Amino acid sequence: MRIWYRVSDLGAARVFYTEILGFTESFVDEDERWAALDRGATEIALGEGEPEPGEEDVVATIDVEDVKAERERLERAQVEVGTVLELHGLMRLVDVFDPDGNRIQLSQELS
Repeated sequence: MRIWYRVSDLGAARVFYTEILGFTESFVDEDERWAALDRGATEIALGEGEPEPGEEDVVATIDVEDVKAERERLERAQVEVGTVLELHGLMRLVDVFDPDGNRIQLSQELS
């Protein structure tokens, strides 16, 4: 399943997702203004335009080795990041926000 995010500037969003978050582009349609990107099992698509009703509820999750280290790296890159949450010693999570305010979640299994 591919999660869609609406962005105001497709070019800037493509740079953010590939250079900052480490996604790889699998498809780009310049005419229709959208791109498909992958990072491991996480598949997203970026479409230029205004969000559709209900789209703000979707969240892509990226598995990472070390949530705390990723949070620090992203904060140094001036990316908006939330507070690291630890769930019962099983998992760490942190919210990351793209330049349009779309929420992505980084996840680390602790077991």
